Amino acid sequence: MSDLFPGRLALLAEPSNLALLGQCLHGIERECLRVDQQGELALTPHPKALGSALTHPRITTDYSESLLEFITPTAVDPQATLDELDAVHRFTYSRLGNEYLWSHSMPCPLPEEERIPIAEYGSSNIGQLKHVYRRGLAVRYGRTMQCIAGIHYNFSLPERLWSVLQAAEGDTRSLQDYQSARYISLIRNFRRYSWLLMYLFGASPALDTGFLRGREHQLEQLDADTLYLPWATSLRMSDLGYQNNAQSGLTPCYDALHSYTESLRQAVSTPYPPYAALGTHDADGRWQQLNTNVLQIENEYYSNIRPKRVTYSGERPIQALMARGVQYVEVRCLDINPFLPLGIDIDEARFLDAFLLYCALQESPCLVEGECGASAANFLSVVKEGRKPGLQLQRRGQSVGLQDWARELLEAIGQAAGPFDASLGGDAYVRALQVQQAKVEDPSLTPSAQVLACLRDGGESFRAFSLRQSRLHAEHFRAEPLPEDMTRAFDEDARRSLEEQAALERDESGDFDSFVAAYQASLVGISV
Repeated sequence: MSDLFPGRLALLAEPSNLALLGQCLHGIERECLRVDQQGELALTPHPKALGSALTHPRITTDYSESLLEFITPTAVDPQATLDELDAVHRFTYSRLGNEYLWSHSMPCPLPEEERIPIAEYGSSNIGQLKHVYRRGLAVRYGRTMQCIAGIHYNFSLPERLWSVLQAAEGDTRSLQDYQSARYISLIRNFRRYSWLLMYLFGASPALDTGFLRGREHQLEQLDADTLYLPWATSLRMSDLGYQNNAQSGLTPCYDALHSYTESLRQAVSTPYPPYAALGTHDADGRWQQLNTNVLQIENEYYSNIRPKRVTYSGERPIQALMARGVQYVEVRCLDINPFLPLGIDIDEARFLDAFLLYCALQESPCLVEGECGASAANFLSVVKEGRKPGLQLQRRGQSVGLQDWARELLEAIGQAAGPFDASLGGDAYVRALQVQQAKVEDPSLTPSAQVLACLRDGGESFRAFSLRQSRLHAEHFRAEPLPEDMTRAFDEDARRSLEEQAALERDESGDFDSFVAAYQASLVGISV
């Protein structure tokens, strides 16, 4: 560990700066499949009682009409963020009828590919664009892969904190440029150390046999309906998940914001021959993908973490980053914990805060080619066999035991947890760290080990276990309905969102083909 990390921590611990860590912002996005009482994919439309998936601020859909996505507003207290997520779950369950929210990241038994419903967003141009983009995902990756669900954790440090660090370091760049550079630095460290998150929070060591659609694999058979790997932490994040040869060259090592945005700009502007052969329209003349480029839009690039900036109406993510810099990071590699009704709890959230602060304050040199490859290999090793006794990872060209490296990292992350507690009072962050330290000493405490223990000890298939947990979570949420005033507020949000979608469709001007052409042209000529 360099001298930079303790020096920066000491600066934040000064009385005049101590309150800054209490101003971090948190947000959570949780995806989950709707399933029927038998644990099969619900083929019903997005419930109208939940509002418009296009315009509702908190309840939408991801890839499929059956794949809900809940979005919290930001809050300085991660517990408040979880409380918001809890309220969305309770309201949703009050409007779901006899359906459940699937408790696991890996999907329930799925119907034939063509029967998995792609999300619909109405007849407005923007609604059609969202639908066609998802049709493109189906063409490029298949519908099955799009039914994998996860949790995204959004986190930002206050601008005042960045300005304090910048002044102490004598950095003469604009605050925007300094802040962006430091977030990119955070992301480089995240790539180095995110294998630890997969060990601690990976919760998908098994899946339903039908998920692979008969493809070749190296998984083992647990029972007639379940495949698994004995030491896996997160098959969701393995090479069984979302991947694509067209993206194989898109592995920016985040030297700087401009190199990241330029690589994405090139990807959304460069044709990919196999996609060009398919064309943008199918044999019946219907749109089947927005374009034939490596990426249809920026968000198609799959990454474990993204630099983000809130966009203005009509603005693309690249444009926002280029114009106003990085505002926060989105952590995208978190599995849904099937033992938790929300899929995440406060200990995990607080640990993520400390982990991300460590990544932000620790020295973070640019990743050279070998380190890029080693970081990716470490991540893949942990998702496939992270609990394997004696597992070795690569650090600066040398082998190191996962357990030894994890202990070192947790000690350093513990130093980042201390200022949170000093800022907020109490010892909640240190206690959250202790929960993770116990998992390093005893792998049976990890969510992935607990899932496999349930399957083996209970003699349950993946489907039976996940459905049982889904039912338990439904009972949990339905046992304590929201207060009437909160329910009325959610109903009003749903009503208003439907009106907003109707107004978009009523006031639409211009045809969809022209809308797509203008959207594509919005990045033409932009250089970084």
